[in-house]
Amino acid sequence: MSDTYDVVIIGGGPGGYNCAIRCGQLGLKTAIIDKRGVLGGTCLNVGCIPSKALLHGSELFAAAKNDFAGLGIKMSGLELDLDQMMSQKTDAVNGLTQGIEFLMKKNKVDYVKGFGRIKEKGVVEVDAEDGEQKTLTTKNIVIATGSVPSSLPNIEIDEERVVTNEGAIALKEVPEKLIVIGAGIIGLELGSVWSRLGASVTVVEYLDRIMPGADDEIAKEAQRTFKKQGLEFRLGQKVTGVERIDGHVKLFMEPAAGGDQETLEANAIIVAVGRRPYTEGLGLEAVGGKTDKRGVIETTDHFKVTDGVWAIGDCIHGPMLAHKAEDDGAAVAELIAGKAGHVDYDLVPSVVYTNPEIAWVGKTEAQLKEAGIEYKKGKFPFQANSRARTNHETTGFVKILADAKTDRILGAHMMGVGVGEMIHEICIAMEFGAASEDVARTCHAHPTMSEAVRQAAMGVEGWTMQM
Repeated sequence: MSDTYDVVIIGGGPGGYNCAIRCGQLGLKTAIIDKRGVLGGTCLNVGCIPSKALLHGSELFAAAKNDFAGLGIKMSGLELDLDQMMSQKTDAVNGLTQGIEFLMKKNKVDYVKGFGRIKEKGVVEVDAEDGEQKTLTTKNIVIATGSVPSSLPNIEIDEERVVTNEGAIALKEVPEKLIVIGAGIIGLELGSVWSRLGASVTVVEYLDRIMPGADDEIAKEAQRTFKKQGLEFRLGQKVTGVERIDGHVKLFMEPAAGGDQETLEANAIIVAVGRRPYTEGLGLEAVGGKTDKRGVIETTDHFKVTDGVWAIGDCIHGPMLAHKAEDDGAAVAELIAGKAGHVDYDLVPSVVYTNPEIAWVGKTEAQLKEAGIEYKKGKFPFQANSRARTNHETTGFVKILADAKTDRILGAHMMGVGVGEMIHEICIAMEFGAASEDVARTCHAHPTMSEAVRQAAMGVEGWTMQM
């Protein structure tokens, strides 16, 4: 292994490994350092990928239990094999992590297992997994250290009864009663998994609404839908503490606006109150780097911390999403190679992988009103979509927002089966500055769920063709 590089990347998550691949493709001699001992970061090992494996498995279980009979499929003896569900989750993760390690070799990237820190400009020290200390010299350092779960005061995480996302994807049994603290994306996804598998789930949220980043209309419809599925919501509640008693847990809360304390009991609690950048012990001060009070690394608009030091992904400003980190990584690799590199954070889609899915990109109605931008909207319900009616998947709608004068698409908000795939049609349209009419006049195959996107675009100008 050479000790002199064009690029050394600290962190092997989606941002880091995609940066490494692109650097390799561009002919830059590259090393990537990761302390986990396996590449993929939070997303692949304990986040996006394993949670989706459980979401998919639990959705099939719930469909077999609740929906198959209505489709003419009779079943008997249905039962949950949680051990096998966890095993197939692990198989998916292992296969993907091995694939990333192969890509490092394919692109001639050196992979160093250990904890990396910046010693000085152009020098990275590694406390290697094998106990040795390595020193790597480099022209460029890329910080891709990601994020870790946030918690609340007076709550001790043990990853057994009081868990973060990491413990929530590895519970050894289905809890009879489960409390989720936080009604954001992670809390709703994990809560829905265990609800479908048989848990009684209560979601406790400080705000008076769920999914604070989503469009108001989508959030209200989602809450109604999740309530029908069995989730209970306690909004506007401040969690003041958690206590473990004889294999159970108690949660203490009081109204955020003030009032009497209340107690909830459960078998387990998932703490899903957001994430914070992982930047401690990184040695930023050695190169004059700075963080804000949340630990977010301060950068220029082209990812630069100082000369020869770059930062990407969850540890800098912008949405904490794996696909945003991937784009950051590729952009930085291209900038280092002397090419143009840029990521438009206004066009990064968000997806909630519940059932049905929720997806959005661009501005919400509230944001447009606050900015004083005049807009028009088109909305189309899946209840009126032929494929959705045929598949008995009619929950939700598509809404498209467009500039009132130019018709340029400003945002799109969707709730329905498969909208996590459909949102990209709008992402591409917005990337090219398309008008709602451009989408409305683009032929879509019939019958498909994505026709709802076209119909919503038609609705902006009032010429929806279906119900």
